[in-house]
Amino acid sequence: MAIRNIRINEDPILRKQSKKVEDFGRRTQILIDDMFDTMYDADGVGLAAVQVGVLKQIVVIDTGEEGFEPLVLVNPEIIAEEGEQHTPEGCLSVPGRSAVCRRPNKVTVRAQNRDGEEFEVTGEGLLAKAFSHEIDHLHGILYTDKVEEWLER
Repeated sequence: MAIRNIRINEDPILRKQSKKVEDFGRRTQILIDDMFDTMYDADGVGLAAVQVGVLKQIVVIDTGEEGFEPLVLVNPEIIAEEGEQHTPEGCLSVPGRSAVCRRPNKVTVRAQNRDGEEFEVTGEGLLAKAFSHEIDHLHGILYTDKVEEWLER
């Protein structure tokens, strides 16, 4: 497993659409493991494959909350949203900055796991924000596009 370079600021790849994953073989498994290693090394909560320069619809999330199991979302799609939250967020691809953004408070996602099996998961609060934030990355959207108020660091 390896730590990959996180693409930062206005690297053009961050604005590209990620492609659907069809092959769940060895290369995809290595990428997922490397993404977790990279996210943990950078003290992140989530990471999209595009952030390490790979245009595949893969997201890893670990909120660190008690009882939470790290998640792998392949080809994720938000299928339901509820409520609203206006909370600070940051991004490993935009180091040193944070801002208040509007996000749904409850999000349901349909995705595939690392073995290609489809599942649905619902998250509230931080997990809902992570779902929205990371899935936005797969569509070339950064949280900086949704800023309501920049915060001082």
